[in-house]
Amino acid sequence: MISGEQRVDPELTTVIESVVGGTPCANSGEFHYSLAERRWEWSDDLARMFGYEPGTVRPTTELLLSHQHPDDRATGEAVIHRVEDGEPFCGRHRIIDTADRVREVIVIGDYESDDQGTVVGTTGFYIDLTDALEEERNDALDNVLPETIAARAPIEQAKGILALIYGLNSEQAFAVLKWRSQHTNTKLRALAARLVEEARQFDPNSPGARTRFDHVLLTVHELVDPAADAS
Repeated sequence: MISGEQRVDPELTTVIESVVGGTPCANSGEFHYSLAERRWEWSDDLARMFGYEPGTVRPTTELLLSHQHPDDRATGEAVIHRVEDGEPFCGRHRIIDTADRVREVIVIGDYESDDQGTVVGTTGFYIDLTDALEEERNDALDNVLPETIAARAPIEQAKGILALIYGLNSEQAFAVLKWRSQHTNTKLRALAARLVEEARQFDPNSPGARTRFDHVLLTVHELVDPAADAS
């Protein structure tokens, strides 16, 4: 369980609330990992996502690995190792809860630093796409893409890209985009415009395209023109 004494980014909490529409439910959950103590902490919703009642289990790396879907184990392990290394990441894979139910999740996280800028841990959240995956993917195609084509606005285009690549709906895609903007102190429009430009430079059907896009999403703020960010 995540303790109130931990310095969890309040902006991240806002994003989580946005992703689930501000309604308590089990389709998202927050985590924190301390590098110094090598200790995981889960929110109550994340514990339930894995099938545990809050407070009944202590999350560990070994426990997380035991819940990885066999076919997605390499992807799941890569996400966990990036958490342990204090690196930003974004990944999609399947887990198996205590009832042997397969859940498809997106995991997004970033490093957490102290007042001196030293990386002290990782904080992030899981989004469970299982129950409404097909419906939300269809909504993204039906609602986001026509809006993107008609408006041709950078933010809408970026939302459409995130929706297609990660299977998010429009609101979830915007929440992720907003989080990256706030977490990196980069203006949303400038970040979105650069994300669209970077996304145009690779073939989404090529091997490793998803992995490359994960990297783009987490580092695109470094490529934003300072003049564009100031406008």
